[in-house]
This record gives sequence, C-alpha cells and structure tokens, in this order.
Amino acid sequence: MKVPKLRFSHMGFSAHDLTRMEQFYTTMLGFFVTDRGSLPGPDGIPVPLVFLSRDPDEHHQIVLAGNRPAQLHHNTINQISLRTDNLTTLLEIFRNFRDAGVDDMHPITHGNAISLYCRDPEGNRLEIYIDTDFYVDQPMRVALDFEQPEAAILADVEKHARTLSGFRPRAQWRAEMVRLMGA
Repeated sequence: MKVPKLRFSHMGFSAHDLTRMEQFYTTMLGFFVTDRGSLPGPDGIPVPLVFLSRDPDEHHQIVLAGNRPAQLHHNTINQISLRTDNLTTLLEIFRNFRDAGVDDMHPITHGNAISLYCRDPEGNRLEIYIDTDFYVDQPMRVALDFEQPEAAILADVEKHARTLSGFRPRAQWRAEMVRLMGA
C-alpha cells in the first residue's frame, strides 16, 4: 500500500471554561481568533467552538470546544507541543509565564530539543520548544536552569548530549529518516 502524503495541520480539544482558555492562548501564546460559533454535539446540544491560529495559511491550528466533561479520570491530552524560533524567544516565553504566575514549569532538554513544559489553565500539558543542531536517542530528559545566560544553556545542553547514545548531527539523523520514510 502506498502511504498518502500528510502534513499535520491542527488539533482540537475540549475545555471547561472557553473564555479563560481563549484568553490564555491569545494573550500568553499569541494565537489569533479566526472564527467562533457552535455546532450540535452528539447529543444535539450546541457545542461552542473557538478557532485559533498563528499562521495565515492555516485557518486554525487549535480548536477549543466548550464541551469538556466535568469529571474525567485523567486528562487524555498527553501534551500540546509548540515549536518556537530560537532560544531567545523560548526564554522570553519562560519569563512571561513566570511573571504571569504560570506555575508547574519545567525547563528541560531532550538533547535534540530545549523545552519548557507547563500547564494551561485547565491542566493540559504544553511543551514549547526549539530544536538543537544534534540528535540523541530518545527518550531522554534532563532539567535545565533557564536563569542562566543563553550561551551557558546551549553549552550545557551540547556538553551533556555529546555523552549520550546516538549523538550525531541533526542533518545526519534527518537524512536517515528521509531514507527510512521514503520521503
């Protein structure tokens, strides 16, 4: 079977407090509301929807649906990952979140990425990250100190990554994936 060409576009998830969630994603992460409205849910009751994007080529990258059940045994979203452009921006987001009182923040490295993990207002785990120039075997996670200067963070990340299994340039890893995926 020939594998169809696909590109990830967007995700939707349910929220208890649609207004609070919209405010967080627009104010803290710079998403823009592209549309809003409602559609009947499976039970016929209207479900309010808010469409959010940061990309003018994507009508929406996130859809917030106001139909999250009051009680769930666990949050079914493992994480929502958002890539940013560079470490300066990632550290700015960290400081903005810290100054806004976002708690439960965890700056870490996966070797192939530098990430900030935290929770949105309804407890969904967010990962905001940048890629590094190298690859290491996964999974791997080490805490980082985002209060250090950028150069020190980058040096710490690379020094540790060089000690790990599978260390190689990201370009080499990517070429391997292109071959394996037949892309």
